[in-house]
Amino acid sequence: MPDFALERRHAARGHIAGVDEAGRGPLAGPVVAAAVILDPDCIPDGIDDSKALTAAKRAALCEALLSCARVGIGIASVEEIDRLNILWATMLAMTRAVAALDPCPGFVLVDGNRCPDWVHASEAVVGGDALCLSIAAASIVAKHRRDCIMAELDALHPGYGWASNKGYAARVHQDALRTLGPTPHHRRSFAPVAQAELDFGPLVRAV
Repeated sequence: MPDFALERRHAARGHIAGVDEAGRGPLAGPVVAAAVILDPDCIPDGIDDSKALTAAKRAALCEALLSCARVGIGIASVEEIDRLNILWATMLAMTRAVAALDPCPGFVLVDGNRCPDWVHASEAVVGGDALCLSIAAASIVAKHRRDCIMAELDALHPGYGWASNKGYAARVHQDALRTLGPTPHHRRSFAPVAQAELDFGPLVRAV
């Protein structure tokens, strides 16, 4: 289970934020990042790597975090993913998430092997969502927020199974790409979508 050791190590720097993202791999939808500053006196029970939690548990923990922690959310759109590539769009979403925090953190712990090119003192933590409570909290918020976005998009574009597959390349999603074609919410810089667009020509389903 993640703990508060990294936060305590950097406590002299002021408010410590954890940052994580959701949605680097899907064929559709934005990438969403969250930044969380936990209150050491009000940490909800059960925080863990979002991938280890059920959707219901993530939703409950997200609600609890929004009520007792400082939370910032940053989103990079499909257009930004296609223009910048997924790595730099992820860095942009993380930067926006930290910028949305009040107060500004004195130090940032980022899940992964690199930090964005920003002004904040920070440390990349490989596997941080399983090690660090603040990063795990951010992973829960980012994952839940993105899942909600994909459920909303599924209602607008039925047939791709986004409410369940969240835009990843599940069989139902790939089959729909071949039969229905790409939507404006598909990442055209990703090979399966680019191929589907070639097959369908300029026709794209309306928003």
